[in-house]
Amino acid sequence: MQAARERFFHDGVDGASLRGIAQDAGTSIGMIYYYFPTKDDLFLGVVEDVYAGLLADLSVALSADAPVEQRIRSLYARAGAMSDVELTIIGIIVREALVSSSRLERLMERFARGHLPLLVQTIQQGMSEGVLDDRHPVPLVLAAIGVLGIFPQVVRRLVATTSPVVFAMLPSPDEMAPMLSDIVLNGIRARSGTDKDE
Repeated sequence: MQAARERFFHDGVDGASLRGIAQDAGTSIGMIYYYFPTKDDLFLGVVEDVYAGLLADLSVALSADAPVEQRIRSLYARAGAMSDVELTIIGIIVREALVSSSRLERLMERFARGHLPLLVQTIQQGMSEGVLDDRHPVPLVLAAIGVLGIFPQVVRRLVATTSPVVFAMLPSPDEMAPMLSDIVLNGIRARSGTDKDE
């Protein structure tokens, strides 16, 4: 899995050589085919190897027993605690989703049985409780939660390796989680004088 992950990250799934992966892993190409009949199956195996642990964490973070605001903060805190391997998998997923509609379709099928129902349940409960605005379609709110809260945590990690000066100006992941959830739940509009006092 590690050898395939590294090759997929550097070369893409289409560009990665199964012979090279087998050589890096110290095994034979026949052994790869035994467990993964196609390269796409190997790609999904590499994703699943990391996604299973992430999904377990998200199941706890998005537990239906917790208030919606806490679930969103926990989601963002977990995004901030992302490991290097998880960040690598995100990079692979984004690239392959952009270049292969069949891989994107298979990923979406998996995510529809994984974290997406947890997020949709959180959004629907938030709407029914008045925490989230129910005038907006659930898929749009789902996208907003991802883009406004998870994406900045991923970018923070990427900036850490490329721009230490900018990175030093950013809050820590633990500080960012409540800030990002506040932005998602309350927006960025300046509050009037009376709102600031509340």
